[in-house]
Amino acid sequence: MANLQRTISESISISGVGLHTGAKVTLTFKPAEINTGIRFKRTDLDESREIPADADLVSNTDRGTTITLDGASVSTVEHALAAAAGLEIDNLLIEVNGPEVPIMDGSAKHFIDILIKAGIKSQEAERVYLELDEVVTYTDSDKDIEIIAIPSDKFQVNVSIDFNSKVLGFQHARLENLHDFTEEIASCRTFVFLHELKMLLEHNLIKGGDLSNAIVYVDKPLSEVEQAELAALFHKKDLMVTGEGMLNNIEPQFQNEAARHKLLDVIGDLALVGVPIKAKIFANKPGHAANVAFARLLKQKLKAKKTKATEGPGIDPGVEPLYNINDIMRILPHRQPFLMIDKILEMSDNHVIGMKNVTMNEDFFRGHFPGAPVMPGVLIVEAMAQVGGILALSTVPDPENYLTYFLKIDNVRFKQKVTPGDTLVFKLDLLSPIRRGICHMKGVAYVNNKAVTEAEMMAQIVKDKKD
Repeated sequence: MANLQRTISESISISGVGLHTGAKVTLTFKPAEINTGIRFKRTDLDESREIPADADLVSNTDRGTTITLDGASVSTVEHALAAAAGLEIDNLLIEVNGPEVPIMDGSAKHFIDILIKAGIKSQEAERVYLELDEVVTYTDSDKDIEIIAIPSDKFQVNVSIDFNSKVLGFQHARLENLHDFTEEIASCRTFVFLHELKMLLEHNLIKGGDLSNAIVYVDKPLSEVEQAELAALFHKKDLMVTGEGMLNNIEPQFQNEAARHKLLDVIGDLALVGVPIKAKIFANKPGHAANVAFARLLKQKLKAKKTKATEGPGIDPGVEPLYNINDIMRILPHRQPFLMIDKILEMSDNHVIGMKNVTMNEDFFRGHFPGAPVMPGVLIVEAMAQVGGILALSTVPDPENYLTYFLKIDNVRFKQKVTPGDTLVFKLDLLSPIRRGICHMKGVAYVNNKAVTEAEMMAQIVKDKKD
């Protein structure tokens, strides 16, 4: 069964303080239509367009991720995006009446809670994934940062951090299944070193930052006088440093909570690719700038795959065929009117390209919308399968003694009608090596180098039992 896109069932709001401005801000999650993705909207501006959660729209990565479009910006979007990604929500409108998403407790937990409360529902459209066919790597040698995506059939994240500090040295966190995000990652809070926080507050920055929304690590001993000064600065009594080198403002939930929060940030920033990713992600010393740079690399791969999928194989149907119709009939048992292909143009061990000239003389046009003839979609799939059958039968020495039968068809999409006069070009690629006669292929049919139909097919090669 195909994975369907998801949104929420009803609108729901949450309020909190903005990290940078310190102002109270209300954020409202709203359901959104299929294929619209996640978008933000500033409701406090007179003329504000929706801002897609898009890596190409990131304008700042200093202590959070900011997206900007037409002069309107929304800051600190990563925790809300991580919550949506962790719940596998594809389409969402996020309205905010200020320039930033509320920091809440510095985690994604509050966003997770209200999205679950709003209810999550499936939509009538298949989820689109970024599926890699090669390793993608981002490095920043000056900062010892490396992020790698390895092709996989599911999404996993591994994060390592090392601040070369006695109180926060090497930590590692791993998420093997996105379904575990809510329990294992969502509640992990942001963190900061005391000297950074003190400096920022003294310079009137992060006005919404206090000891309720961040774990504070203390990387040098504090005198009693300094502790008293900090207590006054943060409006806390009995402020002290714990044995783990943290201020006693918050109890850690996990021994590696810092690494888990960095993993949360990676998931939120990678949501800016625009679609869920099937890959194993390994991130060493990630940060928002590196995460966004890596998201842009992945988005380039997504664009390239979309272009390749829609623009066709770029082969001239008029070239001398590898197999003509007579060659095809020596391999396939089909005959007119059910022999659906005319030529095989190209073939290797793992792909095949064939074609069919669609003429007004086709038998099916007499009854299928005769006033406005359209080639039946099931016959386009059948023609695609026959092209795939040529590839499958090329693996046996006597193909004339074998038949191929469908085992299943998945993810069929009809994108454009096919009419008399069109030339269909079919390109099929093996999704896995042929084993024990089982052939699993992805096929796309093109007209004028534009995709009209695609499908994943599995067939079995069977010895023909003749009398």
